[in-house]
Amino acid sequence: MLGFSPRAIVFDMDGLLLDTERLTVDAMEMEAAARGLVVRDGLFLSLVGIDETGSRRLLAEAFGSGFSYEDFRTGYRGRVREQVRTGMPMRPGARAMVEAAKAAGMPLAVATSSWLAQAGPHLEQAGVRPLLDALVTRDDVANPKPAPEPYLLAAARLGVEPAEVLALEDSHSGVRSAAAAGMAVVMVPDLLPATGEMRRLARAVADDLHQVRGWLGLAHADDFL
Repeated sequence: MLGFSPRAIVFDMDGLLLDTERLTVDAMEMEAAARGLVVRDGLFLSLVGIDETGSRRLLAEAFGSGFSYEDFRTGYRGRVREQVRTGMPMRPGARAMVEAAKAAGMPLAVATSSWLAQAGPHLEQAGVRPLLDALVTRDDVANPKPAPEPYLLAAARLGVEPAEVLALEDSHSGVRSAAAAGMAVVMVPDLLPATGEMRRLARAVADDLHQVRGWLGLAHADDFL
């Protein structure tokens, strides 16, 4: 149990609601292999939860002066688009969590490190965008995760105090961001494990969003099937 009754919920997007982190890492690995790039272990995992500016810097450092981030991004994003063309994959319990929280009257937001041009269509394709009361993307902030700005802005747009918000995150940078904003955080790990630091910052670590929904006592139609 959380021992906390939030007035609002702010979700991360990739790796928390949408099962896209794995697709992105796989697409990066395939694109790197096609280009003959030598990839150090863990490089692409280190980008999870990092905004594009940070990813650009880390990849440039890893691959050197002849590396074109723009070409690489075009290649791997094309691979991701092909994978999601027939449907946007979601993390276990994500749809039920959003629908149940919405039905309970909770204000809902997404705070993501992705740009609006990517986040908007992905959330629309998943059927989540109409259920949100606010959306904060990389376009909206000067200081992305792990800085607290995305979560502080999400709380402001929802009209609630950060201390009244439950933040749901899968990445280390996201947990750091929400905790720095003064929110109660639950980590739902995807590609990155819950380290000792994450367990100290988060109120709890959950197996999936079904478990979080259970902790909050949010019923969904799926419960009765």
